[in-house]
Amino acid sequence: MLEVTCNDRLGKKVRVKCNPDDTVGDLKKLIAAQTGTRSDKIVLKKWYTVFKDHIKLSDYEIHDGMNLELYYQ
Repeated sequence: MLEVTCNDRLGKKVRVKCNPDDTVGDLKKLIAAQTGTRSDKIVLKKWYTVFKDHIKLSDYEIHDGMNLELYYQ
């Protein structure tokens, strides 16, 4: 179990617990449940890398305590 922090730089910071074998789409659904936005409107980035929905968190080397950038489409 790992904890990921997502910050949208507009004052909203979300901490989500998930598994390393979850996909990015699963993580977006957990974030959407906490923020009240639709999961298809959420874009997760780290620097200039846009995370794709069907790839696992472990494949992107997302670890416990990592910060991700949260954007809205």
